[in-house]
Amino acid sequence: MARLKHLMALVAAITLILIGLILPSQRPGMPEPRDLIEEARTAFILESPAFGNGSEIPAKYSLRGDNKSPPLRWRGGPPETTAYALIVYDPDAPGGIFYHWLLYNIPPELTGLPEGVPAEAETPYGLQGVNDYGRLGYGGPAPPPGSRHRYVFLLLALDRKLELAAGATAGEVLRACKGHVIGYAVLLGYYGG
Repeated sequence: MARLKHLMALVAAITLILIGLILPSQRPGMPEPRDLIEEARTAFILESPAFGNGSEIPAKYSLRGDNKSPPLRWRGGPPETTAYALIVYDPDAPGGIFYHWLLYNIPPELTGLPEGVPAEAETPYGLQGVNDYGRLGYGGPAPPPGSRHRYVFLLLALDRKLELAAGATAGEVLRACKGHVIGYAVLLGYYGG
């Protein structure tokens, strides 16, 4: 009986490994965020006055809270930056990477974003895409009950503006950024528990 339980546990473990190898964590034909930063020449600093790097994101920035985007600021971006793109995602989502915010063609002279960027297609801070909730603009963290997820705020410095209209999908933004990233900055937050 113990041997059968051991065998069943081994089969379950192998099945999970195989599922991880067969099922992509990302959508087919779509670059992953880590693929974009491999081409960058410069790393710079992204931070938030609302939470520290590697710390808990306050509940008011969650989907269950006020669902406001947190304030952000950055420094040290490449001087030749033509535009920035902000991609906020959850790499721990059960179905693979979940995109919470896409803000692109951010003017190069900006060094930050205020709290609560309005959920409009065109803003003074750039164009907004459609998140994986199917909505325009920011969609806050909402991990399954009892789980704590990582939320990555990835700011890309680009050598050109993206030739995309407002309302682009994550795949469209990531593909448009590919080959044009000259610098990047990352802010990591946690939410849930």
